[in-house]
Formats: sequence, structure tokens, C-alpha cells
Amino acid sequence: MSSRTSITKRPELGEESRAAVAPRLPVPGKMMAAVLYGSEDLRIEQMDVPSVKPDEVLLRVRLALTDGTDLKVWKRGYHAKMIQPPAVFGHEVVGEIAVAGKRVDARWRLGMRVVAANSAPCLRCYHCRRGQENLCEDLLFNNGAYAEYMRIPARIVMENMLEVPHAVDDASAALAEPLSCVLRGIHEMEVRNGDTVAVIGCGPIGLKFVRMLSRRGVRVIALARRTGPLDVARHLGAVATINVTEGKDAIAAVRALTEDGRGADAVVEAAGNPATWRQALEMVRRGGVVNFFSGLPSGMKVEIEPAAIHYSEIKLISPFHHTPRFFREALEAIRRGDISAHDFVTEEIALRELPQAFERMKARSGEIKVAVRP
Repeated sequence: MSSRTSITKRPELGEESRAAVAPRLPVPGKMMAAVLYGSEDLRIEQMDVPSVKPDEVLLRVRLALTDGTDLKVWKRGYHAKMIQPPAVFGHEVVGEIAVAGKRVDARWRLGMRVVAANSAPCLRCYHCRRGQENLCEDLLFNNGAYAEYMRIPARIVMENMLEVPHAVDDASAALAEPLSCVLRGIHEMEVRNGDTVAVIGCGPIGLKFVRMLSRRGVRVIALARRTGPLDVARHLGAVATINVTEGKDAIAAVRALTEDGRGADAVVEAAGNPATWRQALEMVRRGGVVNFFSGLPSGMKVEIEPAAIHYSEIKLISPFHHTPRFFREALEAIRRGDISAHDFVTEEIALRELPQAFERMKARSGEIKVAVRP
């Protein structure tokens, strides 16, 4: 896998070295940031460094990662729940605490390296009280990772900001947010050791499913349209791969790889189109689970046959977002080495190169995730 700049592992630091993680420099008044103005209209501009309230934190961004959601936001020009232009965007971030408001807990020290999730629940509403914090009626979203500095709201500081272990490199730490969504998706599937799971789509999310399912003793069959991602899927633990552009019947190919041709115990749809939603329903065995993880644009319709679902007792789930529990589990999985940026980050760029990077990602030129160093 080629890369413009190699990603190197951060050396482990001793306790006595913590103060040297970042120089204690004054925060400048201006910063460079990537501002989204509309559909495919991203500009690198100088703007004021965000001010913080007494219960908030300002991060000096060490690294931000691109992802499929940001690519969709860039194409569409907005996100109904998360961002309305013009706005600084990006949400997979690792940074150092540059400013901590006077009411911020003392455990958050200047220079500390942290990851901050892109949301935090209220913990008071109906859904939060039922343990469904991802469906919080007042879910607070935060964007702004593609910049030199990023403000972290109080609720995220309290619920969804974590110190990065010293042995974890920046790029791997920044995977915590998308990985937390994947871990929650796997939890909802209730798969067992030895099960067979088909993963449709080998973008960054699909590949994380491949890796984390295979780490749990699951037989993973990966399906995609390009050879490169399928090669990565095999490296990450897939027992079989299917290139859907080679004229094969993908449904028959998956079933042929299962016991007695009965179909996969579970299917993860991570490609994001109506055709693959329908295929997922035909790949799963009777009594199996289909995880519609990708989501589809509002207003899009998918035709299904209710009788086939009912009489085969197929469980349909569509997990959305993450919760504080899974954000913590994700960082712990990264600390253990279950997942690493080495397998996902294909390129490192400067902030000024970000608009061109999105153009390349749109053209599917081989990037999985791009690391942005402001």
C-alpha cells in the first residue's frame, strides 16, 4: 500500500516525559481551518481561534482523519444533524489540551494528549435513561477537526473525551470514534465465535467490521468492487473475498461458502446503496441477522418481500452512531493492538492539501483514510 508520508508509531513515554508532550506556547489569535461553504466547496482560510467557556477545552489538533461521512458531507454540502455551512468540519481527532477552562476537572492537564468524540448525550432524556444514548433527544454534535485548534464543548469534555495511552500513535488514536460505531454495531448483531458473516463494502467502516469480527473468531466473507480493498480485507482477517464486478452472482457466491449453502449467519451492509440492501436480505440464512449499517439518503426506497423476512425469521437492525460505553471500548481495543492506523491510513497530508484529497477520494483513487496534520 503506497503512501505519500509514512505513519510512524509514537514511542512510549515514561511518566517523567509527560510534560514534554507539547511545548507550553501561547495560543495564537488566528488559525488556519478548512471551511465548508457548500457542495464540494471547501476552502482553507484564516480565522479566529475559538474561544472557550469556563467548562470547555481548546485542543491543539495534532491529527485529524478523513472518513466516509465527511466525504458525503463534502459532496452534499451539509449534514442535517451535524453541520450547516459555512462551518469548519471534520470530527475524527486527536489533540493536545491547549486551554482548559477554570471549571474543567483538574485531571485534564495542559499538554495532555486526548481524543474527543464528535457527540455527547444529555443523559437525562427518555432514550438516555433506557441506555440508548445514541438516540438522545438532545444529542450534541461537534465538528471542527480540520483546523489548527478545535473547541470541545463541556458535555463532550465530561462524557466523551479520553486521555490517549502513551504507547498509542496519533493516527490510531483518531480511529476511536468510527471504531466505537462499529463495536456498537457488532454488539447489536449478537454474533458467536465460529459464525459466518458477510461484509458488503470494504471502505473504512467495512474494513473495521472485517478486522473486529475476525478478532472475535468469526469467519468473514468480504465483498467489494475493487481489488485493493479486498486485498486489505484478507490482510485484516477475511477468510474469503468476492469481487462483485467479475460477473459472479454475489448471493450464490456467499451461500456457496456457508455450510450446506444455507447463507451467512449475519450480513453487514456497509456499501450504502439500495441494491446491496436487497442483496443482504438474500445472503442471510433463516434465523440470521442483517445489519443495515450504512444508512441511505432520506427519501430513498428499498423494495423487500415481507413474507421472506417473516417466515425465515430474519432479524433486521440498523445501528446508528455510538455511545460513551463504546467510545471507551474502542480506545481500549486500539490500546490492545486489535486495530491500528497502519492498516487504514494510506496517506498523510498538510491541511492546505485537504480539498485536493477529497477530490481524489471522490474519484476512488485508492485512499482508505487520509491523515491531516494541521
